Amino acid sequence: MSALQGQMTAILVQIAGAKRLLEIGTLGSYSTIRIARALPSDGIVVTTEANEHHAAVAKANFSKSDQHDKIDLRVGKALNVLPLVNEPFDLIFIDADKPNNANYIQWTLKLSRPGTVIIGDNVVRGGAVVNQSSEDPNVQGVRSFIDIIAAEPRLTATVIQTVGEKGWDDFVLARASS
Repeated sequence: MSALQGQMTAILVQIAGAKRLLEIGTLGSYSTIRIARALPSDGIVVTTEANEHHAAVAKANFSKSDQHDKIDLRVGKALNVLPLVNEPFDLIFIDADKPNNANYIQWTLKLSRPGTVIIGDNVVRGGAVVNQSSEDPNVQGVRSFIDIIAAEPRLTATVIQTVGEKGWDDFVLARASS
């Protein structure tokens, strides 16, 4: 996530009036900390990270941050962690292994409520998602993710293109209705 994307995500958190956030895919924690800063003082980010090394880096970054008390890091594959989460979230940010995006959107629907905002990062894949012959597992995962969102009557969604220091990037922005 670039600084521009971080600011846009923070604004979306505030527009949504979010207090409880779920982030699927922590990596080094940049997005987690940006999201936490956008929350009210009693807000919480539950974030999942499968990679032990990335989780250790994130934990170190959290401890140096003024937001560490708002962050609950769950280490393990998201598909193993998500069944242990019960309460609905106000905003869910999906930025993990793209081949599992279809699974993540299914869990997102279980962990959302009417009004939950859902953000899926890196979904255009350089335009490859429209290439029906692509065998790239990341492209196929994103395509399945988008197909599920498009067919889901409980979601209203769009794709937003951004351009900045990371070049062309993009994400799905969706809202749960019921």
